[in-house]
Amino acid sequence: SVISAPAIRVVPLADDSQLREATRRCLERPLDIVVGTTGVGFRGWLEAAATWGTGDELITAIGRATVLARGPKVRGAIRAAGLREQWSPESESSAEVLEYLMAGDLDGQRIAVQLHGDPLLDLLQTLRRAGAEVIEVPVYRWVRPEDTAPLERLIEAVSAAAVDAVAFTSAPAATSFLRMADEQGLGDRVRAALAGPVVAACVGPVTAGPLLAEGIPVIQPGRARLGALVKEIAEQLPLRRAVIPPVFGR
Repeated sequence: SVISAPAIRVVPLADDSQLREATRRCLERPLDIVVGTTGVGFRGWLEAAATWGTGDELITAIGRATVLARGPKVRGAIRAAGLREQWSPESESSAEVLEYLMAGDLDGQRIAVQLHGDPLLDLLQTLRRAGAEVIEVPVYRWVRPEDTAPLERLIEAVSAAAVDAVAFTSAPAATSFLRMADEQGLGDRVRAALAGPVVAACVGPVTAGPLLAEGIPVIQPGRARLGALVKEIAEQLPLRRAVIPPVFGR
Protein backbone atom coordinates (compact mmCIF):
# COMPACT_ATOMS: atom_id res chain seq x y z
CA SER A 1 0.00 0.00 0.00
CA VAL A 2 1.22 3.48 -0.83
CA ILE A 3 0.91 6.78 1.00
CA SER A 4 1.83 9.85 -1.04
CA ALA A 5 2.33 13.45 0.05
CA PRO A 6 3.83 16.44 -1.77
CA ALA A 7 6.65 18.05 0.19
CA ILE A 8 7.11 20.97 -2.21
CA ARG A 9 5.48 22.82 -5.07
CA VAL A 10 7.08 24.77 -7.90
CA VAL A 11 6.41 28.49 -8.22
CA PRO A 12 7.28 29.76 -11.72
CA LEU A 13 8.97 33.13 -11.94
CA ALA A 14 8.04 34.17 -15.49
CA ASP A 15 6.98 37.60 -14.26
CA ASP A 16 9.71 37.92 -11.66
CA SER A 17 11.90 40.98 -11.88
CA GLN A 18 14.99 38.99 -10.82
CA LEU A 19 14.65 36.64 -13.79
CA ARG A 20 14.17 39.54 -16.18
CA GLU A 21 17.19 41.36 -14.77
CA ALA A 22 19.32 38.21 -15.01
CA THR A 23 18.27 37.81 -18.63
CA ARG A 24 19.14 41.44 -19.36
CA ARG A 25 22.62 40.89 -17.89
CA CYS A 26 23.07 37.81 -20.07
CA LEU A 27 22.33 39.89 -23.16
CA GLU A 28 24.32 43.03 -22.37
CA ARG A 29 27.71 41.40 -22.99
CA PRO A 30 28.80 38.03 -24.42
CA LEU A 31 28.57 35.02 -22.14
CA ASP A 32 31.48 32.61 -21.85
CA ILE A 33 29.68 29.70 -20.15
CA VAL A 34 26.03 28.77 -19.57
CA VAL A 35 25.11 26.04 -17.07
CA GLY A 36 21.69 24.41 -17.45
CA THR A 37 20.51 22.42 -14.43
CA THR A 38 16.93 21.28 -15.14
CA GLY A 39 14.85 20.76 -18.25
CA VAL A 40 11.74 22.51 -16.95
CA GLY A 41 13.79 25.43 -15.70
CA PHE A 42 15.74 25.90 -18.93
CA ARG A 43 12.57 25.75 -21.01
CA GLY A 44 10.86 28.16 -18.63
CA TRP A 45 13.72 30.64 -19.00
CA LEU A 46 13.49 30.61 -22.79
CA GLU A 47 9.68 30.84 -22.69
CA ALA A 48 9.82 33.83 -20.33
CA ALA A 49 12.35 35.55 -22.58
CA ALA A 50 10.07 34.94 -25.55
CA THR A 51 7.20 36.72 -23.79
CA TRP A 52 9.51 39.73 -23.31
CA GLY A 53 10.46 39.71 -26.99
CA THR A 54 14.05 38.62 -26.35
CA GLY A 55 13.73 34.87 -26.88
CA ASP A 56 15.70 34.66 -30.13
CA GLU A 57 18.36 37.02 -28.79
CA LEU A 58 18.80 34.85 -25.69
CA ILE A 59 19.09 31.64 -27.71
CA THR A 60 21.74 33.30 -29.90
CA ALA A 61 23.67 34.48 -26.82
CA ILE A 62 23.58 31.02 -25.26
CA GLY A 63 24.60 29.42 -28.54
CA ARG A 64 27.77 31.51 -28.66
CA ALA A 65 28.81 30.34 -25.19
CA THR A 66 30.11 27.01 -23.88
CA VAL A 67 26.96 25.22 -22.72
CA LEU A 68 27.06 22.65 -19.90
CA ALA A 69 24.08 20.42 -19.08
CA ARG A 70 23.82 18.94 -15.59
CA GLY A 71 21.74 15.95 -16.73
CA PRO A 72 19.75 14.36 -19.56
CA LYS A 73 16.53 16.34 -19.03
CA VAL A 74 18.16 19.72 -19.40
CA ARG A 75 20.27 18.29 -22.22
CA GLY A 76 17.02 17.49 -24.04
CA ALA A 77 15.68 21.01 -23.42
CA ILE A 78 18.92 22.53 -24.72
CA ARG A 79 18.79 20.50 -27.92
CA ALA A 80 15.06 21.17 -28.38
CA ALA A 81 15.94 24.87 -28.51
CA GLY A 82 18.35 24.20 -31.36
CA LEU A 83 21.40 24.45 -29.11
CA ARG A 84 24.10 21.94 -28.28
CA GLU A 85 25.82 21.23 -25.00
CA GLN A 86 29.60 20.85 -24.89
CA TRP A 87 29.66 18.60 -21.82
CA SER A 88 27.41 16.82 -19.34
CA PRO A 89 28.48 14.88 -16.20
CA GLU A 90 27.79 11.19 -15.78
CA SER A 91 26.70 11.73 -12.17
CA GLU A 92 24.15 14.44 -13.05
CA SER A 93 25.43 16.39 -10.04
CA SER A 94 26.25 20.06 -9.59
CA ALA A 95 29.41 19.01 -7.75
CA GLU A 96 30.82 17.36 -10.87
CA VAL A 97 29.86 20.40 -12.95
CA LEU A 98 31.80 22.57 -10.51
CA GLU A 99 34.79 20.24 -10.65
CA TYR A 100 34.76 20.44 -14.46
CA LEU A 101 34.60 24.24 -14.40
CA MET A 102 37.34 24.60 -11.81
CA ALA A 103 39.71 22.62 -14.00
CA GLY A 104 39.97 25.69 -16.24
CA ASP A 105 40.91 29.33 -15.76
CA LEU A 106 37.73 31.16 -14.73
CA ASP A 107 39.24 34.56 -14.03
CA GLY A 108 37.14 37.17 -15.88
CA GLN A 109 34.74 34.59 -17.32
CA ARG A 110 31.02 35.47 -17.51
CA ILE A 111 29.04 32.42 -16.37
CA ALA A 112 25.23 32.19 -16.34
CA VAL A 113 23.90 29.49 -14.00
CA GLN A 114 20.25 28.48 -14.34
CA LEU A 115 19.15 27.75 -10.80
CA HIS A 116 16.70 24.97 -9.99
CA GLY A 117 14.93 26.08 -6.84
CA ASP A 118 18.02 25.45 -4.75
CA PRO A 119 20.40 28.43 -4.41
CA LEU A 120 23.55 26.33 -5.15
CA LEU A 121 25.51 28.57 -2.80
CA ASP A 122 28.68 26.45 -2.77
CA LEU A 123 28.88 26.37 -6.56
CA LEU A 124 28.21 30.09 -6.98
CA GLN A 125 30.62 31.17 -4.25
CA THR A 126 33.40 28.91 -5.52
CA LEU A 127 33.06 30.28 -9.05
CA ARG A 128 33.18 33.86 -7.77
CA ARG A 129 36.24 33.14 -5.66
CA ALA A 130 37.89 31.85 -8.85
CA GLY A 131 37.37 35.27 -10.43
CA ALA A 132 34.28 34.59 -12.52
CA GLU A 133 31.37 36.97 -12.98
CA VAL A 134 28.39 34.78 -12.12
CA ILE A 135 24.87 35.58 -13.26
CA GLU A 136 22.25 33.71 -11.24
CA VAL A 137 19.16 32.84 -13.30
CA PRO A 138 16.31 32.07 -10.84
CA VAL A 139 13.71 30.50 -13.12
CA TYR A 140 11.55 29.03 -10.37
CA ARG A 141 11.66 28.30 -6.68
CA TRP A 142 10.45 25.61 -4.34
CA VAL A 143 7.92 26.39 -1.61
CA ARG A 144 5.73 24.36 0.74
CA PRO A 145 2.58 22.82 -0.68
CA GLU A 146 -0.54 24.89 -0.04
CA ASP A 147 -2.08 21.97 1.84
CA THR A 148 0.49 20.51 4.22
CA ALA A 149 -1.89 18.05 5.93
CA PRO A 150 -0.88 15.03 3.77
CA LEU A 151 2.82 15.74 4.45
CA GLU A 152 2.16 16.10 8.19
CA ARG A 153 0.35 12.73 8.22
CA LEU A 154 3.22 11.08 6.36
CA ILE A 155 5.75 12.51 8.80
CA GLU A 156 3.69 11.18 11.72
CA ALA A 157 3.59 7.74 10.08
CA VAL A 158 7.36 7.76 9.58
CA SER A 159 7.99 8.88 13.17
CA ALA A 160 5.92 5.93 14.38
CA ALA A 161 7.64 3.53 11.93
CA ALA A 162 4.20 2.84 10.47
CA VAL A 163 5.67 2.70 6.95
CA ASP A 164 8.45 0.48 5.63
CA ALA A 165 10.06 2.97 3.25
CA VAL A 166 9.92 6.56 2.06
CA ALA A 167 10.82 7.43 -1.53
CA PHE A 168 12.40 10.85 -2.12
CA THR A 169 12.54 12.23 -5.66
CA SER A 170 14.29 15.60 -5.23
CA ALA A 171 16.74 17.24 -2.84
CA PRO A 172 14.41 20.18 -2.07
CA ALA A 173 11.65 17.70 -1.18
CA ALA A 174 13.96 15.84 1.20
CA THR A 175 14.98 19.12 2.84
CA SER A 176 11.36 20.25 3.14
CA PHE A 177 10.40 16.88 4.67
CA LEU A 178 13.03 17.16 7.39
CA ARG A 179 12.23 20.80 8.14
CA MET A 180 8.54 20.07 8.45
CA ALA A 181 9.33 17.18 10.80
CA ASP A 182 11.32 19.60 12.98
CA GLU A 183 8.45 22.08 13.01
CA GLN A 184 6.07 19.32 14.10
CA GLY A 185 8.41 18.47 16.96
CA LEU A 186 9.02 15.05 15.42
CA GLY A 187 12.46 15.66 13.91
CA ASP A 188 14.41 13.40 16.25
CA ARG A 189 11.89 10.55 15.97
CA VAL A 190 11.78 10.83 12.19
CA ARG A 191 15.57 10.75 11.89
CA ALA A 192 15.75 7.77 14.25
CA ALA A 193 13.13 5.93 12.20
CA LEU A 194 14.93 6.65 8.92
CA ALA A 195 18.16 5.43 10.48
CA GLY A 196 16.45 2.24 11.65
CA PRO A 197 13.27 0.48 10.59
CA VAL A 198 12.15 2.88 7.82
CA VAL A 199 14.17 2.75 4.59
CA ALA A 200 14.97 6.09 2.93
CA ALA A 201 15.06 5.52 -0.83
CA CYS A 202 16.39 8.28 -3.09
CA VAL A 203 16.21 8.59 -6.86
CA GLY A 204 19.89 9.58 -7.05
CA PRO A 205 22.90 11.13 -5.30
CA VAL A 206 21.65 14.73 -5.57
CA THR A 207 18.40 13.80 -3.83
CA ALA A 208 20.29 11.78 -1.23
CA GLY A 209 22.50 14.74 -0.29
CA PRO A 210 20.31 16.36 2.41
CA LEU A 211 19.69 12.99 4.07
CA LEU A 212 23.31 11.82 3.99
CA ALA A 213 24.37 15.20 5.40
CA GLU A 214 22.37 14.33 8.52
CA GLY A 215 23.77 10.82 8.77
CA ILE A 216 20.64 9.12 7.44
CA PRO A 217 21.46 5.99 5.39
CA VAL A 218 19.79 5.69 2.00
CA ILE A 219 19.35 3.24 -0.82
CA GLN A 220 19.49 4.46 -4.40
CA PRO A 221 19.60 2.93 -7.88
CA GLY A 222 22.63 2.90 -10.12
CA ARG A 223 20.90 5.29 -12.54
CA ALA A 224 18.99 8.33 -11.29
CA ARG A 225 15.63 7.41 -12.82
CA LEU A 226 12.20 6.93 -11.25
CA GLY A 227 11.77 3.50 -12.83
CA ALA A 228 15.13 2.41 -11.44
CA LEU A 229 14.12 3.75 -8.01
CA VAL A 230 10.93 1.67 -8.02
CA LYS A 231 12.91 -1.42 -8.98
CA GLU A 232 15.47 -0.74 -6.23
CA ILE A 233 12.74 -0.47 -3.60
CA ALA A 234 11.04 -3.62 -4.87
CA GLU A 235 14.31 -5.53 -4.62
CA GLN A 236 15.69 -4.09 -1.38
CA LEU A 237 12.64 -3.80 0.84
CA PRO A 238 11.77 -7.52 1.08
CA LEU A 239 15.39 -8.26 2.03
CA ARG A 240 15.22 -5.80 4.93
CA ARG A 241 11.96 -6.98 6.47
CA ALA A 242 11.91 -9.63 9.13
CA VAL A 243 10.65 -12.98 7.92
CA ILE A 244 8.78 -15.12 10.50
CA PRO A 245 9.33 -18.83 9.82
CA PRO A 246 6.19 -20.98 9.68
CA VAL A 247 5.26 -22.97 12.80
CA PHE A 248 5.68 -26.73 12.31
CA GLY A 249 2.39 -28.45 11.52
CA ARG A 250 0.54 -25.27 10.50
